[in-house]
Amino acid sequence: MQTTSIVVRNKVGLHARPAALFVQAAMAHESRITVAKAEKRGNAKSILAILALGVQQGEEISIEAEGSDEIDAVKSLVKLIEDNFGEPL
Repeated sequence: MQTTSIVVRNKVGLHARPAALFVQAAMAHESRITVAKAEKRGNAKSILAILALGVQQGEEISIEAEGSDEIDAVKSLVKLIEDNFGEPL
């Protein structure tokens, strides 16, 4: 299992467009991927689960992946967040 934590810097957090990009990136991997914020957890491949987490700007999330491509899965999602979902900071 591969796990990491990261702070979401996007001004709208993981809402609408960033959430859709996050789910799209997660679906490109075979591993089971879970995102957690505090005590809430959700399937990274479900837009409803991601939106239900209510991640706002400046909040930390944990990304957990388990499967054949778990390292690549976590790396790609972290890179997406670090790149601010392709938007300027």
